[in-house]
Amino acid sequence: MRILNFGSLNVDYVYSVEYFVRAGETLKANSREVLPGGKGLNQSVALARAGADVCHAGCIGADGAFLRDLLNENGVDTAYLRTIDGMQGHTIIQVDRKGENCILLYGGSNRRISKAQIDETLAHFGPGDWLVLQNEVNNLPLIVDVASARGMRIVLNPSPYDDGLKAVDFGKLSWLLVNEVEACQCSGSDEPERAWDVLHARYPGLSVLITLGSAGSIAYSVTAEGLDTVRQQAFQADAVDTTAAGDTFTGYFIGGLAEGRPMAECMRRASMASAIAVTRMGAAVSIPKRQEVEARLAEI
Repeated sequence: MRILNFGSLNVDYVYSVEYFVRAGETLKANSREVLPGGKGLNQSVALARAGADVCHAGCIGADGAFLRDLLNENGVDTAYLRTIDGMQGHTIIQVDRKGENCILLYGGSNRRISKAQIDETLAHFGPGDWLVLQNEVNNLPLIVDVASARGMRIVLNPSPYDDGLKAVDFGKLSWLLVNEVEACQCSGSDEPERAWDVLHARYPGLSVLITLGSAGSIAYSVTAEGLDTVRQQAFQADAVDTTAAGDTFTGYFIGGLAEGRPMAECMRRASMASAIAVTRMGAAVSIPKRQEVEARLAEI
């Protein structure tokens, strides 16, 4: 069993500001950092640091070689990365004094995934393997269709949410991982339990995890024995940057499921890993290693 993350890699340009810039306003930034990021890369690093055997597939632009290096340094298999001509995908991130962020995303190399690359990559995977996806790459519906035909267990984090997701067959997914806003966008309801009811009625075999910020998270897992529902509280943390919180949670949660851990344990570890990540600046660089997460959990 292996985990393949067919996902984005970005260069993050992170600006520390007092508050988010408003329309027509010029605002002085207190600092600027250039960091590795992208939901795909972040989730692969989180999976690897959680102890998972993970491969990353995607496209590297002319200025993105250091992103491949970072994945390699974290033990991620990069054999399925392709280098292309053109600009690397990147983000402009504002982080305010409360640690909240707003993000402008440019797809760049992440929008250059071809059908040939998809077919060639997924030919190496099959039943029992996991596929992790986000909505920062092109050809997402095709990736889902090919992976489903090969019997893979598919996890989708539909972020950033857009109309292109309507072409994705959610009935072929094993897990949908969303925050409160995305749950509403997918279901039409801003109540998590109602959102689950709507999604379950549409896709009876789909399991759903909804993160609820300071209110924790809730998972609805469809099993052979029926429905397993688990709630997890959020751990207290002094947040300075929430950029990679969701990606950290995703990596640790899926990594735990792939190991065969009970869902409650997966959620507890994922919640602690996220709580640690938000106390640090940056995206991938903020993700804690497994030993740190386990040590913190042992203290409580």
